[in-house]
Amino acid sequence: MITADEVAPRRSAGSGPAWRSYDDADATPRLTQRLLNATLFVTVLTSSFAMIEPSPHDVLVGVLAFACLLAGVTIARNILPMLILLVLVNVGGLLSLFELPPRQEPLQYVAVSIYLAVAAVLFACLVAQDTGHADDGGLRRMRIIEKAYVLSAVIAAAIGVLAYFRAMPGADQFLLYGRVKSTFKDPNVFGPFLVLPLLFLIQSLIARGIRLLTVAAGLIVAIGLFLSFSRGAWFHAGLSVMATIALMILTARTQHERVRIIGLSGLAAFGLVILLIVLLSVDSLRSMLLERAQLIQSYDVGTGGRFQLQELALSTLLDQPLGLGPFEFGRVYGLQQHNVYLQAFLVYGWLGGIAYHALVVTTLIVGLRAALIRTPWQLYLIAAYGAFVGEAAESVIIDSDHWRHYFLILGLVWGLSAATFRSRQVRRGAADPGMQQAYG
Repeated sequence: MITADEVAPRRSAGSGPAWRSYDDADATPRLTQRLLNATLFVTVLTSSFAMIEPSPHDVLVGVLAFACLLAGVTIARNILPMLILLVLVNVGGLLSLFELPPRQEPLQYVAVSIYLAVAAVLFACLVAQDTGHADDGGLRRMRIIEKAYVLSAVIAAAIGVLAYFRAMPGADQFLLYGRVKSTFKDPNVFGPFLVLPLLFLIQSLIARGIRLLTVAAGLIVAIGLFLSFSRGAWFHAGLSVMATIALMILTARTQHERVRIIGLSGLAAFGLVILLIVLLSVDSLRSMLLERAQLIQSYDVGTGGRFQLQELALSTLLDQPLGLGPFEFGRVYGLQQHNVYLQAFLVYGWLGGIAYHALVVTTLIVGLRAALIRTPWQLYLIAAYGAFVGEAAESVIIDSDHWRHYFLILGLVWGLSAATFRSRQVRRGAADPGMQQAYG
């Protein structure tokens, strides 16, 4: 895994830290901090078990919120734009309910939307307030999230791989139409879930060199991603890896680091090509790949196809200021439009739709600005930002507004960005006594 020591800028002996934690670890009882960290680990670890609703992860987010209250976690000012936009999205969702007769499904849908917004804010606050300098145990929560997410992904991918090759009992419950869904309901959610942990593992290989355990974990996750046979997930992964590597090259401190990143990235790409060749030697894999690799599928075109439904959605949302409400477009037209940016207007109305688009654009801008600033947590932010770029792009062809991992990534981008901007303020204050007094 990536460690803060590997990415922290060097400081001269005796110099004070250039950044400080929002909350002093000594100010909160150790027991509540341990409870919070343990709850955070288990919450993220269970995020891959989503075959039932509410899932264990959903329940644990409530426990995590309670642990945050006990530990005194507060909301950083730089997170407020995300919070306000999420509130507006969900206000739009609540207003859309006035267009519908009272039914359980729409109410449950809006409730889940609110819960996911709360989860994003929780994750943002947790990492924003845990960025003390590397010498005194800072970044602990971010490390916990990384380890738990990678372990969760490896477990889910391993189950999926074993199920695909019929190497475990009850394999069929982890497959859907010959594709791996593992512990998820849909291969198209399972695949994107694996992208951020794959980025963490790639960064670890680049930062620490080739280690057997990291390589093994990366191979398991990559094979699981491939066996999802999700075109969107493949595109998402490719775009996210390219964005992450590009930012790592751009922010490298020396030419030697840039050459190292490029060389190891090329080596990893070569390894993936070899892995793909080996996998394609299996007849069933080769035939499925040829089928899924076609850019346009039969369900994309023609009457009732994805593209026609998106045209209908576009014309419909212009006539519905409050939106249709949850599930109504599918009820009226038979299928969903599979585009989250249209979904935002159809489900959350004009208010929620505009707020959702503003949230995505703002996250892309804020995250990029912060990712270019050197901090001990820069690599974590680059990985989260790269994953978000891929997720935002894939959302053009899928409804991602209820993906649990999407809101984890959203929270990480905003939380780490908030910590970055806070760090820059403190450093400027340390250099300017007048500013130091102003920022207190």
